[in-house]
Amino acid sequence: MERYDYIIVGAGSAGCVLAYRLGKDTRKRILVIEAGGDDRATIVRMPSALSIPMNTRRFNWGFVTEPEPYLDGRVMNLPRGKGLGGSSSINGMCYVRGNPMDYELWADHGAVGWRWSTVLPYFQRLEHATDMGVLRGHGGPIHVTRGVEANPLYQAFVEAGVQAGYARSANMNDLQHEGFGPMEMNVKGGERCSAAVAYLRPAMARGNVRVVTHAQTTRIVTEGRRAIGVEYGRKWQIIKALGDEVILSSGSIMSPAVLQRSGIGPGAELQKAGIPVVHDLPGVGGNLMDHLELYVQQECTQPVSLFPHMSLFGKARIGLRWLLRRDGLGATNHFEAGAHIRSRAGVSYPDIQFHFLPLAISYDGKSLAKGHGFQVHVGTKRSKSRGWVRLDPSDATKPPRVQFNYMSHADDWREMRACVRLTREIFAQPAMAAFAGRELAPGADCTSNDQIDQFIKDKVESAYHPCGTCRMGSDAQAVVNPETMRVYGVDGLRVVDASVMPQATAGDLNVPTLMLAERASDLILGTHLPVAETAPVMVDGDWQGQQRSAKIALDLNGADTAAIFARERAMTGGITYS
Repeated sequence: MERYDYIIVGAGSAGCVLAYRLGKDTRKRILVIEAGGDDRATIVRMPSALSIPMNTRRFNWGFVTEPEPYLDGRVMNLPRGKGLGGSSSINGMCYVRGNPMDYELWADHGAVGWRWSTVLPYFQRLEHATDMGVLRGHGGPIHVTRGVEANPLYQAFVEAGVQAGYARSANMNDLQHEGFGPMEMNVKGGERCSAAVAYLRPAMARGNVRVVTHAQTTRIVTEGRRAIGVEYGRKWQIIKALGDEVILSSGSIMSPAVLQRSGIGPGAELQKAGIPVVHDLPGVGGNLMDHLELYVQQECTQPVSLFPHMSLFGKARIGLRWLLRRDGLGATNHFEAGAHIRSRAGVSYPDIQFHFLPLAISYDGKSLAKGHGFQVHVGTKRSKSRGWVRLDPSDATKPPRVQFNYMSHADDWREMRACVRLTREIFAQPAMAAFAGRELAPGADCTSNDQIDQFIKDKVESAYHPCGTCRMGSDAQAVVNPETMRVYGVDGLRVVDASVMPQATAGDLNVPTLMLAERASDLILGTHLPVAETAPVMVDGDWQGQQRSAKIALDLNGADTAAIFARERAMTGGITYS
C-alpha cells in the first residue's frame, strides 16, 4: 500500500482541475483513480466528431434511467464520460458560464460563499478567452473560442430573436447572459480543449501526480467516521490506497453511488442493499436534477445547411481537412449561435436556452432529416422535478439505479410548452423568411396543449446535465459543507463535482463544474481569490410584468437579488428544490 496526501476519485472535469491546482505544491503526493482509460483518440480531439465518442463503450458509461413515470415509462439515455477528462471529453464543448443570478440563487439556497462576485474570479482564472470583454479571463488553461459563423443561418437566427423583441447579447459569457448572440466553445487550435488536455496532463508532467486508469473504485475506506483511503479494483485485483484526504469527483451519478457503497447515505436504502451503515446521511443521492431539451426542426428552403456534408464523402472531406490543417467544419461543434430567454413574466432571469444548429439531426447523430434543414435544441433550465440515484438492492456492485422523475412538476409542462411556442414565433420572424420552409418537428398540426404534451413525452431528451445529488447547504438534506467541501459527519472526505450544485445553472454545466473545482481547490488549501470588484448582475427592470425585453439593464447587489427571489417565489409558486 502507498500513502498519499490527496486521493482524487475520478479524472473528470473536477478531478482534473483538483489534480492541477493541488499538485502545484510538488511536495504533495496525489493519486487520481479513473475507471476509464486514456482519452487520446481522433474522435475525441476533433470537435465536429462529438457524437461519436458519446456512442462508444470506451468513452461512455452507457447509463440509462429507470422507466420515467411521467414520460409514459420511457427509459432515457444518460451518457456519462468514462476516461481521462470524463464528460469534458465527450460533451458538445459549449462554453457557457451560466447567468450571474444562478450563483446568487446558490447562495439563496444555502451555499455560503458562492455568490457571483466570489465565483467570477475563478471563471476568469480558468479561461483563456479570445473575445475581449469586461469580465473575461485571458491566461487560464481552458481555451475559449468562437466559431467563424460563416453560415448565414446563424445570423438569421440571432436577428429573428431581436425582431421578436428579445435582447441582443454581444457575448453571453460577459456582461449580459440574457438574449440572442454568438456562442463560444472550449476549442484550442482546432482541437477539443478538455479538462484532461488543459489540466491533467500539465499536472502529471510535474511528477507528483500519479494517475491510475481502468481502476474502478469500490468503496471509501473508513475508520469510524473518518475516511482513510479508498479501495479499487484493477486487473482482477483489489487494491487499497491510503490518503490524508479523499476527494470524490466521480460526477452526479457515481459520487453518490460510491458514498452509498461505502455506507454513507440514507440508512434505510443502504440496509436494503445490504450495506453496513457508517453514517446515515439522508441527502446522498437525492435532489437529482437535469436539463431536458426538444428539437424544434424546420425545413430550409435554400441549400445553405450542413446537410450535403453528412454524406460519407462529405464527412471524409471534413475529416481530411481537419487532419491536415485543424480548421474547417471539423474544427467547430457547430453550435455557433444561441440564446437565453425567460418563459413568462414573473421569471426574473432566463429559464430557457437555445442551441442553434444549421442542420436537422439528433444530438447523438443517430437521426438525420432527408434534406436541408435547421433546428434549435431548446429546453428549460430550472426544472422543479427531482429524482434520485440509488444502489441496486439485488447487487450493490451493479450500475446504480437512476430516476429523474422528469416532468413530475406541473410548471415543467407549462415551461416546455413555452419552448415550442416561443421557438415557432422566433422562426416566423422576417429574418428567417428566406430560409424557413415547413416545420419538420413537432409539425404544423401539433398545436393544442395535449398534442404538444404528447410530443414532449415522445421526443424530449436529456441535455446530459445531471447535478445536485450531494448538494451543498446547511439543512438536514445537505451533504456537503459549502465552506470546506467536506461531507457532513465524515472526516477526511470531500466531494467536488457537479453533484454538489444546489441548483442547475442556466446553461451547459461543464464550465460551472470547472469553476466549482477551481474554487474548491482553494477552499481545500485554505485560501481564496479576492472578491471581484466589478461583478454586475443584469436583470430586466420589468421582469415581473413582461416576458421579454430588448434591454437588460438592472444592475443588482446581493440584497436586491434576495428580494427578487422572494418575489419570484411568491409569483411562481417557488423556485426552490424539493
